[in-house]
Amino acid sequence: MAVKQTAGRDALGEFAPKFAELNDDVLFGEVWSREEELSLRDRSLVTVVSLIAMGLTDNHLESAKKNGITASEMAEIITHAAFYVGWPKAWAAFRMAKEVYEA
Repeated sequence: MAVKQTAGRDALGEFAPKFAELNDDVLFGEVWSREEELSLRDRSLVTVVSLIAMGLTDNHLESAKKNGITASEMAEIITHAAFYVGWPKAWAAFRMAKEVYEA
């Protein structure tokens, strides 16, 4: 189910309107809504692993939880990714994931 995203406009609408539009309408409005090609759960998995690889996760761990990735699956995802993205990045992701899944 496609969700109307407004985070870009809420945070940057006046300062960077084009970026806000691309974030809300293209990335989340078009790409994330292509659920016939890839489910929200699978998109969350890909996104979380990609962000962990860059040393970032921000609110995407919460989205992954909301989109159906369980705590045990997230632990397995991060454990597996650790060998490819780096041990310190995995430790950082585990700290954040633990907070999200214990809440």
